[in-house]
Amino acid sequence: MALTLDEIRTAVGRLATHVVRTPVHRLQSPEVDDAFGATTETWLKLELFQRTGTFKARGALLNVLALSEDARKRGVTAVSAGNHAAAVAFAAASAGVSAKVVMFASANPMRVQLCRSLGAEVVFAETAHAGFELAARLAEQEGRTLIHPFEGRTTALGTAGVGLELCEQIPGLDAVIVPIGGGGLCAGISSAVKLLAPNCEVFGVEPEGADTMHRSFAAGEPQAIERVATIADSLGAPYALPISFELCRRNVDGLVRISDDQMRSAMRFLLRNAKLAVEPAGAAATAALLGPLKQRLQGKRVGLIVCGSNIDSATYARLIGDQPLQPLLAAS
Repeated sequence: MALTLDEIRTAVGRLATHVVRTPVHRLQSPEVDDAFGATTETWLKLELFQRTGTFKARGALLNVLALSEDARKRGVTAVSAGNHAAAVAFAAASAGVSAKVVMFASANPMRVQLCRSLGAEVVFAETAHAGFELAARLAEQEGRTLIHPFEGRTTALGTAGVGLELCEQIPGLDAVIVPIGGGGLCAGISSAVKLLAPNCEVFGVEPEGADTMHRSFAAGEPQAIERVATIADSLGAPYALPISFELCRRNVDGLVRISDDQMRSAMRFLLRNAKLAVEPAGAAATAALLGPLKQRLQGKRVGLIVCGSNIDSATYARLIGDQPLQPLLAAS
């Protein structure tokens, strides 16, 4: 179950010519000092500059590269609110493989267009639960390989590259904060961080309306939620699964929840202080440090994972506006 450093380095090497070694950026401004404390050193890991705009390209591509020749001929499928679908479309196009992806009816139009521009056929499902069921049917009926959005050792090995890069780029981190949807990103990053910097704490952050990992940690096994209710559709996984859950359980030091309003505030904060226009999921780690983790990590050297940003200008403007918003209901 556990990932090894040799495996992670091998995966990073295999992806080296296909993905970006994303940069880091230190947050520095008077507002940053006021918000976090002048002695807190805050670094952003900018996965929004990854291929397709999110970290998802790493795991998707590693999975596609691992397919047998026969499986490549049959093609792949995937299900997501958009970022994973786009990553699978990119990975399939890179490998010359057919892709049919399932997206939620509420998916951002920019993400739908991105998938189509990469050559994928897009089909829609009304809810997250229905989407996973439809993708499973496509895999069974058409013989396509389902590239799961967050589960599996191969996916975790792909996302572990983010943690390896961060530890190499910023030695001596005291803590890393990672957004959690299904847990695939956190499973990989936390594994790499604990192998390279065992004393560095890893915190996972979830939206209040999609807290599957919190419920799973409390129960001691993967749990599902009845519905997803958050503006952070990229973090709206309807359930946790064994591999990502177990890797997170072994390597994550703590979990926190954040509200939609906290993510919106963090989006505005990143725009002002880093000049980054991110989707809600991309602001989740910053929201955690502005909120529930502020006191605990004051005076520490902290890495924040900016996991991605695929959002159109109209939606972005609406989200960072001052008016209250209804959460996205992605599942029922």
